[in-house]
Amino acid sequence: MNNKKIIPIKPLPDILLPEKLTQIGAAANESAARHRFEDYQSRRSQQTLRRQKADLNLFNQFLNQIGADTQDLFTMPSAWNGITWGLVDAFVKWQLTQGYAVQSVNVRLSTIKAYAKLAMQAGALLPQEYALIRSVSGYTQKEQRRIDQNRIITRIGGKKSSPVLITPAQAAALKSQPNTPQGRRDALLMCLLLDHGLRVGEVAILTVENIDLENGFLLFFRPKVDKSQKHRLSPDTLKAARMYAAFGDMPAKGLLLRRSLKNGDLGASGMSERAITERVKILGEMLGMGLAGLSAHDCRHYWATQAARHGTDPFVLQEAGGWSSLAMPRRYIEENEISNEGINLD
Repeated sequence: MNNKKIIPIKPLPDILLPEKLTQIGAAANESAARHRFEDYQSRRSQQTLRRQKADLNLFNQFLNQIGADTQDLFTMPSAWNGITWGLVDAFVKWQLTQGYAVQSVNVRLSTIKAYAKLAMQAGALLPQEYALIRSVSGYTQKEQRRIDQNRIITRIGGKKSSPVLITPAQAAALKSQPNTPQGRRDALLMCLLLDHGLRVGEVAILTVENIDLENGFLLFFRPKVDKSQKHRLSPDTLKAARMYAAFGDMPAKGLLLRRSLKNGDLGASGMSERAITERVKILGEMLGMGLAGLSAHDCRHYWATQAARHGTDPFVLQEAGGWSSLAMPRRYIEENEISNEGINLD
């Protein structure tokens, strides 16, 4: 008698036929293409999206000006059907004739290339046309200088061609504000900008809970790089923050900085980016000393420049400043290097 156990043979799984695989793949491509813009934009910060929308709106204006009836390039992949590398190249050159800063031209070109890629993936732009659009080049710093020398209008809009340079003495004066409600708020504001290099958007969203007066730390969020950071408060910042709290100026909770009232007092919590920008400009004008047109970004420039001059490692500067790459920290450090260091003429 045979007592061997008989193991039943399981049927083989259905094999996915090539035609079926092709159909599923085509459906997946269609779905991905339909949501390509939405998926890309969901991964970007609101600040980036606002800039990109403005970039593409200007491109739309240019296209309308030359007689092209276009749709919304920011939300509709189909609007890119018909966009060619020649139009992109013409847009780049048109901006120069209109007086736009070369750096802004380069940024807008980068935006167009990013959305052209999305349109190509969505099937609205031929791959060969996208490759040609990618070949349209921006301008180097050396080329920028030559271009600006040969055109009458070199910049339009509110951005400055170069930062307002701040000396340590001027920085100290900006942090030393009157002992009034607005003065104490302003002192804290300037300390956050000058001693910690915060971006204006980062200052605007600071809350009372972000600042630890007992231990002297600031925990804050950087939307541009999507990360939280912890800074040890500088002695001046800690002093200004404690003064702001001691006199009852600091809100009990919520946004840290309070608005200005016409009578010199403080209003509800929450200074917008625009209000902070305007306040920094006013403080620079009030101080004088060549600080007309001062901006929050000038303060960040001062912070990074001072760090570079004192030999801060580029990796440390990158981390502390919230940059996503070493490009900016290296630029600050290179600009502050003494070219003839080590030269001995004795």
